[in-house]
Amino acid sequence: MSDELKNAAENCRAWPFEEAKSVLKRLNGKTPDKGYALFETGYGPSGLPHIGTFQEVARTTMVMNAFKQLSDIPTKLICFSDDMDGLRKVPPNVPNPEMLEKNLHKPLTKIPDPFETHESFAHHNNNRLIDFLDRFGFEYEFLSSTECYTSGRFDEALLKMLQNYEAIRQAVLPLLGEERKKTYSPFLPISPKSGKVLQVPILETSPEAGTIVFEDEDGEKTELPVTGGHVKAQWRPDWALRWYALDVDYEMAGVDLKSASEIAGNILKILGGKKPPGFHYELFLDENGEKISKSKGNGLTMEEWLTYAPHESLAHYVFQRPKSGKKLYFDVIPKAVDEYISFVNALASQEPDKQLQNPAWYIHNGTIPNSQHTPVSFALLLNLASAANADNAETLWGFIQKHKPDATPESAPFLDRLVGHAVKYYEDFVLPTKQYRLPDERERAAMEDLAARLDALPADAALDALQTEVFSAGKENGYAKEELREWFQALYQVLLGQDQGPRFGSFIELYGIKESITLIRDALDGKFAQAA
Repeated sequence: MSDELKNAAENCRAWPFEEAKSVLKRLNGKTPDKGYALFETGYGPSGLPHIGTFQEVARTTMVMNAFKQLSDIPTKLICFSDDMDGLRKVPPNVPNPEMLEKNLHKPLTKIPDPFETHESFAHHNNNRLIDFLDRFGFEYEFLSSTECYTSGRFDEALLKMLQNYEAIRQAVLPLLGEERKKTYSPFLPISPKSGKVLQVPILETSPEAGTIVFEDEDGEKTELPVTGGHVKAQWRPDWALRWYALDVDYEMAGVDLKSASEIAGNILKILGGKKPPGFHYELFLDENGEKISKSKGNGLTMEEWLTYAPHESLAHYVFQRPKSGKKLYFDVIPKAVDEYISFVNALASQEPDKQLQNPAWYIHNGTIPNSQHTPVSFALLLNLASAANADNAETLWGFIQKHKPDATPESAPFLDRLVGHAVKYYEDFVLPTKQYRLPDERERAAMEDLAARLDALPADAALDALQTEVFSAGKENGYAKEELREWFQALYQVLLGQDQGPRFGSFIELYGIKESITLIRDALDGKFAQAA
């Protein structure tokens, strides 16, 4: 790292660096005994990976990459699956729900896979998680809760939790209702008879023997060791247990888990540990400002975003203001894509301090492949698709290659991805809402003038010349400077059936001068408004 970049990193106030500095402070600037700084994210495998999974891993990776700029301490990211948790209810949209119904309350790794592809429901979803994370190039280590409990990795921490049983119980009780307080225990025994994770009172604890006594489902008193995978910790103590046993140095979580995180921190203190830093991010909202809920089905899913835009644009979106609630619905996609493109294109020419304010630096860890650059905005591709009524990528590529003859799907893979997304977004969101109108007298005069001006230009006219003629046609036909926005909006409404778009000169450059003249004249002849 250059001295200039190192200095910029030390003075950077972007949130990933602020978080990274809190980790460095926790470690006193020294490599811990385990040999690395440990960053962690959690996953509940009762459901499939989703947009929340992506945002947590992406943001934690951004913090870890910032940490690498501040220190030579090795780092590791763990994606921890809570797969020993008992299944409380049958999730929607899975095959063989009756199979899951019969196995409710058993650890997820002991429930048959309803998809019939893996040895258990958890193994299926864990593999989906791994495929999901690998798809986006995250560097991480997968860790299974079941493996940690059954292999003995958590044994020492579990015995310490047993020794501090009552103090840990008292740490959680203030959050619980009166009835729940009577039966609450930090430990959930796994019935030797039914295999279920039981939420039952603990009748006796024996720290010396390392065991607990409880009443099994059939009423029989049963004694089990807390080690070796015979019990599972309740979720708040389990969080603290994980932090303690793995010596976690950083973990963020949603704002909905803030109180649980505080309780887990108190339990960790009882165990003799120190709560790792990590902020609480706001949850996504739908277009009406309501919290997104899987059961409601509101908002935007991961699969839907990736249908209409590249995952890098989602990474850009989650980078922005993580402590503020952001709306997540289809209309935010084009802007997010084009903001990402503009930041990518700007990074190389920026000074180090500006680079560290650029979201693209965090998405790509400071190094952006040349193939990621594109001279064409997503909004421009959408308008091109609209003008050409493009229902396939080949049509758009035909226009692109007139403007950029050297560009091909092979030489510009990111642009090729954008083209595919643009076609799909146009078909599903632009085309159904297109509403052409006829121009008024002033608009007609300005558009006829624009067509004539374009006709007088050479076929290879530069972008600046095209944009100048667009401005001049408006100004010289009655649009004052403060009214030019109305002129541009008229162009999009009359010619494309939309309310907005990118610079119209850029559109002409990509669509072609002759084609643009034909588009204007067809619109003035009423072909589009009549058809609509």
